[in-house]
Amino acid sequence: MTSFDAILLTFLIVCAISVSITRNLLASIIIYMSFSLIMSVIWLTLQAPDLAITEAAVGAGVTSLLFFATLKKIHVIRAEDKNGNGEGRGDEK
Repeated sequence: MTSFDAILLTFLIVCAISVSITRNLLASIIIYMSFSLIMSVIWLTLQAPDLAITEAAVGAGVTSLLFFATLKKIHVIRAEDKNGNGEGRGDEK
């Protein structure tokens, strides 16, 4: 195992723990996207480019977009707040 692999594995474990601890839904989705991107790099180092592309497209791309759409649908993310500055709440349930 090279030092690069050890760093990737460490980041992967940190992302997995952070996603389960984070209470903010928007932050959890962003951390999940990071997890998927790190996992796609790991697939590349394992010489599996087809899995890397699939992980990047589905894990970080499509799934994250569906999560964002769901948060928008349940009004956790708003286009504009009452002040009109466009900041979302992100931590409501």
